[in-house]
Amino acid sequence: MIELTLAQITDAIGGELVLPADGRGPETVISGATETNSGLIEPGSIFVAKRGDVTDGHLYAPDACDRGAALLIVERRLALDVPQIVVDDSVRALGALATHVIALAKQHGRLRIIGITGSNGKTTTKNLLGAICARAGKTIAAKDSFNNEVGGPHTMLRVDYDTDFLVAEMGASAIGEIASLVQMAPPDVGVVLKVGLAHAGEFGGIEATTTAKTEMVASLATNDVAVLNRDDGRVVGMAAHTRARVIWFGLGDEADVRATDVHASADGTTFTLTLPGEAAQPVRFRVLGEHHVMNALAAAASAHALGIGPADIVAGLEEVTRAERWRMEVMGGARGVTVINDAYNASPDSMAAALKTLAQITDEGERSVAVLGQMSELGELAGEEHDRIGLLVVRLNIKQLVVVGHDARRMFITANLEGSWDGEALFAADQAEALTILEEILRPGDRVLVKSSNSAGLRFLGDTLGEMYS
Repeated sequence: MIELTLAQITDAIGGELVLPADGRGPETVISGATETNSGLIEPGSIFVAKRGDVTDGHLYAPDACDRGAALLIVERRLALDVPQIVVDDSVRALGALATHVIALAKQHGRLRIIGITGSNGKTTTKNLLGAICARAGKTIAAKDSFNNEVGGPHTMLRVDYDTDFLVAEMGASAIGEIASLVQMAPPDVGVVLKVGLAHAGEFGGIEATTTAKTEMVASLATNDVAVLNRDDGRVVGMAAHTRARVIWFGLGDEADVRATDVHASADGTTFTLTLPGEAAQPVRFRVLGEHHVMNALAAAASAHALGIGPADIVAGLEEVTRAERWRMEVMGGARGVTVINDAYNASPDSMAAALKTLAQITDEGERSVAVLGQMSELGELAGEEHDRIGLLVVRLNIKQLVVVGHDARRMFITANLEGSWDGEALFAADQAEALTILEEILRPGDRVLVKSSNSAGLRFLGDTLGEMYS
């Protein structure tokens, strides 16, 4: 983090500074990382005591002090001999501190910010763009899927005066949340990937989702750039709500940044990349799944908007080998069994894309096996969307389906009704039962997709299978 005194931090977050008896005063300088997890605290860090649904971060403040925390941001004064800033809401204080640090970096440094949102693909696009930007300057990118009111500021506070690029995921489960993150770190380039049914139950429908995602580009200035998906009608409509210059990405001729000659295989996807004013470039893209080409195009378009050249763009895309942990992660390989662990998130769109990839990369003589769990946060659409996936499994001729968990059972029922028989579709009440089934039925030549929402926890089943066949 940029160096700040205790007094400056207190002013930024609007709290009450409580000083210890050891002589440290308001001019004491703090420059360590900011954490909400006491286990990650290192000497000089700031610990933010956040109240959660299950526990209270204030209970872990003594552990943070033992690990060397230089400052506590708390909602009540604690009997600890460490500087404390007492605030009404520690999460809001975290956001206020991030806003202050970003403003300083923009004012006195060379920072440019890229904000990425969309129903699917944020983390993959962030990783791809992070790899590209790192070739052109010092880059800070979000860890994992840090994209909410806590994860967003956590990433922003890693910025200093030497940072060239901040690649920030900006997610939301309600209207106004992206706008809040944009206010903390105003993007120079705002990216909208797709509007789909992910979190539709929380938003209250697809139109509300569209409204929320539009917040990414609504406040962009005329000298900023909006990078928009030309193949998504709802995203296309966002061009009318921004003052920024628009760069379109997509597969059609109308896109400024586009891919042609797309060919998917088990080794990734090859395509030809076209950038405005540049010669077409061949790309050997090693992230599994043809659907990730759109994320590659979004990253390429964003990098182009930042003035990064085609050679660095292609090299950055080609160096990334997986989307992220538990996202189309290829595992196993022993005894002829390949496991694709894609069970960190699942929406109807991403579930369909993963199944289509499984069908595409399964060659003659091999068997496609789909191990599927619940798609969460779909609200009243949950039943029909699980039915639709059950139908798709049959129509893609996936050879073996194993549905895990009662919340996903409609996929199993629908697949059976559509024409699966003789054990082609099986149901397991939980992961233990699913593992027993899979141990019995898997054989050499199987390609196994494990896919579910994070809440279903099938990523751990995927890890177990990957270890079994590694």
